[in-house]
Amino acid sequence: MSAELAGRADADEGRRDDRLSSDERAELAVLRREKRRLETENEILRKAAAYVAPDNVLPK
Repeated sequence: MSAELAGRADADEGRRDDRLSSDERAELAVLRREKRRLETENEILRKAAAYVAPDNVLPK
């Protein structure tokens, strides 16, 4: 476990390029959540558009 913590500390301090720093890891988590939210919103909008105008919607 201490090796893992040492690796994280090295990444956070910029001594390792092969790992994500804590800030990068947190940003990645935020971006993944945002991506999921946008995908959900797009699916809802796609279904709403198909309901309102079924003849004018392009297939997925």
